[in-house]
Amino acid sequence: MNLYNEEHQLFRQSVKDFLKKEAMPYIDDWEKAGEIPRTIWKKFGDMGFLGVNIPEKYGGSGLDFGYQSILVEETSKCYSGGFSAAIIGHISLAMVYLERFGSEYIKERYLPKSCSGEWFGCLGVTEPFAGSDVAGIKTTAVADGDDYILNGSKTFITNGVLSDFLIIAAKTNPEMKSAGISLFVLDRSMPGISAHKLDKLGWHASDTAEISIQDVRVPAKNIIGEAGMGFYYIMQNFALERLILAIGAITACETAIAYTLKYMSERKAFGRPINKFQVLRHRMAQLASETTMLKSFNSTISVAFNQSKNVVKECAMAKLLCTELSDKVMTECLQCFGGYGYMEDYRMARMFRDSRLGTIGGGTSEIMRELISKMVIDDVSY
Repeated sequence: MNLYNEEHQLFRQSVKDFLKKEAMPYIDDWEKAGEIPRTIWKKFGDMGFLGVNIPEKYGGSGLDFGYQSILVEETSKCYSGGFSAAIIGHISLAMVYLERFGSEYIKERYLPKSCSGEWFGCLGVTEPFAGSDVAGIKTTAVADGDDYILNGSKTFITNGVLSDFLIIAAKTNPEMKSAGISLFVLDRSMPGISAHKLDKLGWHASDTAEISIQDVRVPAKNIIGEAGMGFYYIMQNFALERLILAIGAITACETAIAYTLKYMSERKAFGRPINKFQVLRHRMAQLASETTMLKSFNSTISVAFNQSKNVVKECAMAKLLCTELSDKVMTECLQCFGGYGYMEDYRMARMFRDSRLGTIGGGTSEIMRELISKMVIDDVSY
């Protein structure tokens, strides 16, 4: 069964046309600026792209996962991992938690503006001393009448500086460990929130922050879902996050291969195009084969995910293999450019840098292997 039908392909073309006009001419500027402008969010919203998976009653389109997947693929072709991360982080992280687990109050307050592009959000789980170990977070939320007082810090948060709202994981009952974690949605305007922009190796077009939360008073009605269920909500959404990362990684592989093949057809050495040299031809044949195989795997998982099947194991496998392949592809493709591949004038250098986060974000490769081993060897079910 295919994830995409004719309507999906029409949607894909509209996304392509939009990005060609509204994003591609400005990518280099956004990379230098270290952020994307607020105007692009409104343009995405006007096109209906931000709310593809959100019910119509909240300003979205209520469409299936195929449309979300297309947005991942097409933004991943823009030669800017940071641009794609900023947009997809809002759609597939921040908005998903609001729609899946939020109360009616939360949905009505935050989703319409999120769909329109008036607001965009971020997800704050990772802390300076708690990354893949979500249960180890130190941020606390102490009940105080009809409010909670939050204290703590978050780091490596995509959209963490400029976003209008923040979804923050905090411990409402520290003694309960993972069962004591809750999720809150915070308005950026709440007193006590400050953000410091981080200087990254790659993903330059996305603002990534370290966030300080000091005595922030949050109404109890801003709890997402049930108190104490935050850890389980995060675990549930990891499958989507990892599948998104896998899809983006493979699209980046395809983009890098196409970019490299074009260069190889134009670059001459010893009197002929370098795409005639067997060692380079075989290198690209290998990379194309591995990319095609994993793209097929992603497609199979995506269809199952779209049918609400349990694909936790498969998503972890896809995230592991696709992001590691992306690093391999970028290294091998850059090598084909020789010295030019090391120059920032060529997009290959940026793709090489951007790829490196794939094996870290959303759970490191080491965590993926441990998670998979538990399911394959120990017969653990998630």
